[in-house]
Amino acid sequence: MLTKGGKPDLILFVAVIVLVSLGLIMVFSASSVMGLTDAGNPYYYVQRQTILAVVGLIALFVLMKVDYHVFKVLALPGLVVSLALLVLVLFIGTGSGNVHRWIRIAGFNLQPSELAKLVMVNYVAVYLANKRERARKFFSGLLPILAITAIQFVLITLEPDFGTAVALVFSVLVVLFASGVHLGQLVFVGALAAPVLFYVLTLKEYRVKRLFAFVNPWADPTDTGWNVIQSLLAIGSGGLFGLGLGKSRQKFSYLPEHHTDFIFAILCEELGFLGGAAVIILFFVLAWRGLRIAMRAPDLYGTLLAIGITSMIAFQALLNIGVVTGSLPVTGIPLPFISHGGSSLLVSLTGIGILLNISRQCQE
Repeated sequence: MLTKGGKPDLILFVAVIVLVSLGLIMVFSASSVMGLTDAGNPYYYVQRQTILAVVGLIALFVLMKVDYHVFKVLALPGLVVSLALLVLVLFIGTGSGNVHRWIRIAGFNLQPSELAKLVMVNYVAVYLANKRERARKFFSGLLPILAITAIQFVLITLEPDFGTAVALVFSVLVVLFASGVHLGQLVFVGALAAPVLFYVLTLKEYRVKRLFAFVNPWADPTDTGWNVIQSLLAIGSGGLFGLGLGKSRQKFSYLPEHHTDFIFAILCEELGFLGGAAVIILFFVLAWRGLRIAMRAPDLYGTLLAIGITSMIAFQALLNIGVVTGSLPVTGIPLPFISHGGSSLLVSLTGIGILLNISRQCQE
């Protein structure tokens, strides 16, 4: 079912295109040395990212034209498939050491936890939009959603991928709040969940070490504090204008995950404070236009879906930049549109495509 008439939000569209373009440039710059050592090809990582960017942009253009209401039908099947993949990845997933985050398909890695965020946002939007009174009831409204979210949180944490698990919970809570759930109920649930969260944070020794490293990374500069220190060195050495595109020193095996989770540090090193500030402004523009679309959506489902997608992307960007700048404890989560990572890019562009379709049906 195609959407007739109405123009998509051009400002949002341009902001996303700029972010994707900048992301491809930075992936090449940050990964060229590693591509040469890993695969004998400096273009190895950017070629893969480009393929997925093209696929994601095609999905964006298609979904921009397809009426977003079709996703109502896919809400429950999508949730079932998403949960199945989250279970499956624990058994057949790939990753280093005890990490099981990806399922290998046709030479590319699918990360079910990334897909779960978008699927869950859609499911919650449909669930609450179909019967609005559910938002005001605890047992028939809030509790079922929290139960499903808790299951997903546990499954994603077991991979382990704590950052993505937190991002999923945050997106769901934002949609619940926007739907009119009693704030007192959310506070009550938060109070009950606090001991569980504390247990999860302290269950693994490396998480405890990360918390201490966040407080004082220089207490253990060669181990737990290494990532943050090297990231801050990269950002600081960039100054106002940066060292110049492709001239990063930290990408020469000093800063781990420099083409994925810590790519923002490389960006600041090469493009300086102005480059980093430009990226942050672009994400602010994305959040602004997303919330504007949500407020003007033609129905409650569109409003909740737009808010969920916007919060999903914006919070992930906030979390990543917070980690890279030492403002938050280290947790592995990519910067949307910028970091190397196909699943994150595809899911983010898919979400933007849906958001642009909602914008085509917005009320003036």
